[in-house]
Order: sequence, then C-alpha cells, then structure tokens
Amino acid sequence: MRKFLHRLLVSILAGMAALSCSTTRSLSPGQYRLTEAKIKVENDKKFKTKQIDSYIRQKPSGGDPLLFVYNWANPKTNNFMDRFFRKIGTPPVVYDPDMVNSSIDNIKTRLDYLGYYNSKVVADIKVKGKKAKVKYLVTLGKRYPIRDIEIVLPSRGEFASDFYADSANFTIHKGDWLSEAALEEETVRGSAYFRKTGYYGFNKNYYFFEADTLSHPGEALLKMTVNEYTRNETPKSARLISKYDFGDVDIYYPKELKVREGFLKRINTIKPGNPYSEPAVNNAYSRLSSLRMLSSVNIELEDKDSSVVDCQINLTPAKMQGFKVKLEASSNSTGLLGISPELSWYHKNIFHGSEMLNLAFMGNFQFRPKDKVKATEFGVSAGISLPRFIGLPYRFFEGNIPNTEIKASFNFQSRPEFIRTIISTSFGYSGSHRNLYYQVYPIKVSVVRLLSIDYDFLTSLVFNPFMANSYIDHFDAGAAGNLHYTTNSDLNPKTSYQYVNLSVNIAGNLLSLFNPLMKTNPDTGHRRLWNIDYSQYVRAELTLGKTLCFGANEDHAFAMRFIAGVGYAYGNSSTLPFEQHFSAGGANSMRGWQARSVGPGFDKGIDFFIIPSQTGDMKLEADLEYRFPIFWKFKGAAFAEAGNVWNIQGGTPETSFDAQNLFKSLAVDWGVGLRLDLDFILVRLDLGIQLYNPARDEGSRWMAPKIWFKTGNFALHFGVGYPF
Repeated sequence: MRKFLHRLLVSILAGMAALSCSTTRSLSPGQYRLTEAKIKVENDKKFKTKQIDSYIRQKPSGGDPLLFVYNWANPKTNNFMDRFFRKIGTPPVVYDPDMVNSSIDNIKTRLDYLGYYNSKVVADIKVKGKKAKVKYLVTLGKRYPIRDIEIVLPSRGEFASDFYADSANFTIHKGDWLSEAALEEETVRGSAYFRKTGYYGFNKNYYFFEADTLSHPGEALLKMTVNEYTRNETPKSARLISKYDFGDVDIYYPKELKVREGFLKRINTIKPGNPYSEPAVNNAYSRLSSLRMLSSVNIELEDKDSSVVDCQINLTPAKMQGFKVKLEASSNSTGLLGISPELSWYHKNIFHGSEMLNLAFMGNFQFRPKDKVKATEFGVSAGISLPRFIGLPYRFFEGNIPNTEIKASFNFQSRPEFIRTIISTSFGYSGSHRNLYYQVYPIKVSVVRLLSIDYDFLTSLVFNPFMANSYIDHFDAGAAGNLHYTTNSDLNPKTSYQYVNLSVNIAGNLLSLFNPLMKTNPDTGHRRLWNIDYSQYVRAELTLGKTLCFGANEDHAFAMRFIAGVGYAYGNSSTLPFEQHFSAGGANSMRGWQARSVGPGFDKGIDFFIIPSQTGDMKLEADLEYRFPIFWKFKGAAFAEAGNVWNIQGGTPETSFDAQNLFKSLAVDWGVGLRLDLDFILVRLDLGIQLYNPARDEGSRWMAPKIWFKTGNFALHFGVGYPF
C-alpha cells in the first residue's frame, strides 16, 4: 500500500511538471485569450478607476492557476484525463469584440451617473500571437458645481418642519459637484430618516430633482422637490405625508409551539400606540429571528388610515429537539488509532421561553490493535442557554438578544501514565452584533484530581520539575472570554471570507487576594484552597483565517490560517495546568502527525508518554489548503502546514522557544484530501505526510520522498467539516 501511494504521488507530480505551461492550447483558430482589460484616464490622474472597473463586461482570468490545469487537456482528444482537467480547470476568457462595445457604453453611462457628463471612451486593442489586451482610454467629461439649491416642500402637515430639522445631516451642499450618484445618496439617507421618525411608507421616489446648467454657464442650479406623490404616480394621487403610530400588534403561531406570551411581548420592539419607526420593525425581526425555537419570522404592516399602521407577526417553529453526532478518527504509520465520537441531545424550548438545553457525551480513544497500551477518555456535559442577559435590559443590544449560559461538565481520563478527573462549571454571556460574536465568562471554575500515577512515569518527572508541576491536583478559578469576527457567518461558506478569533483565560487573580487566609503546601510553597493548590496564569490564543474562492463558479478556494498562542504562569503557579497547554497534530492541525504528537520544539517526545501527549505553553502554526471540485459532491484538497509548540517556562534547551532557531524547530507537512460535501454536512479524509521533522537527528530532518510512507512518517485522518 505504501509503495503504491508513493508511486502514485510521484507519478502525478512528474506528469504535472512535464505538461505544457501554455494557456492558449485549447483555443480554436481565430480565437484570442484576453490577458488584460484595464482603464486609463487621460485627463485626470487623480481619478480612481476602481469606481468604473466593474463596468467592464469582459475581464481576463488573471493569475488563476487553474487556467494552466484546463490547458493540460488535449483539445483533440476527450479521454478521462482530458475531461478531468477541463472539469477542475478554468477555461480561458476568449476575446469578444461585442463585449468591448458593451463595456464602452457601460463606462459612459456610469460616468454620467458620477457627474462626468459627455465623457469619451475608446478601446485600444493589441493582439500578439494568440493573446489580446484591451485598454479603455477615458477622457472625463465636464462637471458642474452646484451654485444654489432651491427646496420645495408640501405646504400642509408637519413634514416641512421635520425636513428642515434634519438639514444639518444633508449630504448635498452648495459648491458640491452635481451628480445623480450624490442625489441618490441623499434620497436614500433622507427617506430612511423619515421612516425612522414616523413616516410610514416614505421612500426615495417622493424626491424630484431639476438641474439648470444654462442660466449660469459652467454651474448648476439645483431644485429639490418633495411631492405628495411618487415618481410612478401623477398629481391626482397626492396624499398627505403624515406620521403614523403603531395600532394593533398581533403575534400568530401554531398551537404546537408552546411559548409564554409574556416572553414574546417583552422581546418584541413593536408596541401598540408607539410612534411608527422602521428600526423598531427591523429590531423586532432581528430579535425574533435569533430565537432558536423559530425557523422563520414574517412581519406584515398595513396602514388602516392616515395615522395608524397595524402589525401582524407570523412565527414558524423550528424542530424543537434532536441529536447531533460528531466523529473524528485518525491513524498513523505506527498503527496507533484514535477515535473521538461525540453525541449530543438538544431541546430549543425547554421552559417555553426559547431556552436551549444541551446534553453531550463524548469519548476519546487511542489504541493499537493487539496491544494492551491504550488511552481512554469519557466526558459528559450539560448546558443551558437563556435568551437574555440576567440583570440587564433587552434594549442593551437593540436588535440582538444576548444569552446567559450556564455549563457544567465531568471528564474522566485514563492513560498509561495516570488516571484523573476534571470537574468544570462556568457562568457567562454570549451574543452577537452584526458579524461579531462574543462569549464572556466572568465565572469559570474547574477542579482537577489525580487519582493515580504510574510509578515509572512519576520517577521520570523527578528530573523534569516543569512537567511534574503540571501533573498535580489543582483548583482553577477565573474568567474567560472569546471574540470572533467573520465576514461570512454561514455554516459552510461558498464565497470568499475572512475571520479573526481571540480567546483569553485568566485565573487565580481574585483568589490571590485571600492568600493570607490560606494554608501553604509544604511541597510546592503554593497557597491551597480545600487542600488543593489553586492555579494562577494568563493564556491567550489568536487565530487569523482567510478563504479566497475563485474559478468560474467560485468552487475553487485557497484557505489560509495562522495561529499564535501563549500562556504564562505566575504568582501561585510555576507552570500552566496541563489542560491549558497547547498541542499540535491531529485531524485539524499538522495532519502529518497524530494528535498531540508534535514537539515541543526539538523534543523527540518519547521520554514521558507511551501514547503521544506532547504539549507546550506556546504555539505557532500556519496552514494553507487548496480546495477544488472533482465530480458530483466529491471535492479534493492539497495542503501544507508548518508549526510547533514550545515551552517558555521551565523547559529544556530542546523544548524551549528560541527565536534564533525558530525556523529550524518548525515541523512541516503536506498532504492530500478527499471530501464529500452534502451541503448540510461535509465528510473528509486527509492523508498527511511529514516533510520536515525537528524531532529527528540533525541532518535527517528533511524527509526524502522515498521515506514519506515509512513507519512514523505519515498519518490518515477522518473528520466532519473543514479543518479550518
């Protein structure tokens, strides 16, 4: 099997290198590949062409690497490999003269909209070989500054006084350049303001404009009129522009949705008798839509007369309860298998107020077939999320409902070296604002008890106090927070996006205020609570990610991720607790290695653990993955990763972080993957291969292709969802 994989990969790489790099191979006679389409403004170097770049109808594919892949196919044949290359590749953009003419018209129209009247646009076309370049030469037209603005408003009602009350926010002023774009911006802003202040149904079509550029040559006289009818109507349709109040507000939902009426009324921002406000409607929709017990929300408004608008809110319930299953598995070339199943049950409306209860059972099993050595971990957790900030009003977050979260868990770990339990609980808040998600836990407590420890393992720790201090009973009490920003919050994004995630843990500072009241551990010199040393540390981890989608259907992507983490113990602790350490390797990190088997630093990882559990208090990792379609729902991936963990407190020279030897201590791998994307779930299989292993002896750390598939040099991982 190893020989077959090795030969297959080498053959593919060699074949790809031997293929032509031509990007015009697939073109027919008389066709030209469009390699450039750009705009040059002749009479204004300060003009930003990005304002009109998007109006070019035909653009080249640029540096898309899939263009080369498409041309690997032989245009004269249609065998399996030809079809495969055409399927995953990007076809060349064939120059089309008609598209050039359409682009010229588009650019002229756009320039008129921006206030450059009667601009000239000509195309400079250059053909060389089978490639064509198009340059659009633009001479900007005349612009007219606004000399004066005349405003005409309805004479009846209070609209005119409200209009002038908003005059400080006008975006059009004397001296500004006249343009349809500027007028459109003001009508959108103004109409939104009036809908906010009670004018139901008011929109930009009530605005009318006239521009006189003849009375004063080179300047424009602007007349802005707000009529009592829209641009699509006639004066006969005129009606008083008046303010509205909310009238009847009715909430409808099926009988099977068991929900407290008072709860819905409290979070609904549309109140009978209140002045009409579009933000109130939008906030009500956002709040109700954020309730996990609902699958859809529909708000219908109807004006009953000239001053009252009734509201009907229709709610559709979601599936209230169900199960979720998560599974990850991996195997490396030494025969070590790892399986991590998780089963959870949830209820989205447990107390009839959209409270979500979640019960989860998890396991982590590592073993070798026909070998007694194994590691077993069981865990159970319970959590409830309440749709409110306990102690704070709903209006604090306007259209978003925050959640109060209470969690508790029990974890049992049995390894060849030790057996221990971890009991944890936390209380905090979570929520979102636009694309920013937050979790804040002012109370987070865990108790770690070591039930037994292997004598040989304990003896080995005598020579490594740093490791020894990580394997003691301890009490962890502090606070934690997490911030996550993303430009695409979809579960399985199909377009380009980026994200930032920051997590921070702080423990022991509050407890340290009571040190004089606590007993001292004679062995460690640390203060104790309930006969257990309490931990004091700070830990932070930053993740930056970006995914760039490209190709004709944006079904190709480059995904990138960078992780930086560090923890530091102080005060009542000399080392981080073991569970707060960083690790690398596994299905979602450094896939050329088994879970928790990278580092720290140059360490060979064989001194203490029979089953890998190599950690550090600092981590750096960079990941790059190319994703592409194959056929049907199957997708492929090729990836490369570099990273490691290190010690910054109490480590040995081999395990400690050293900036001068940073690049020498980075582990590097590469690999390929197969994914089945069913939209609602993605299942993947990844083969990771070690390229550079800092744990090997110097001189043999770079792995030649002939040893890629030898024992210990590769790993196979099964997972659900993308690794990042």
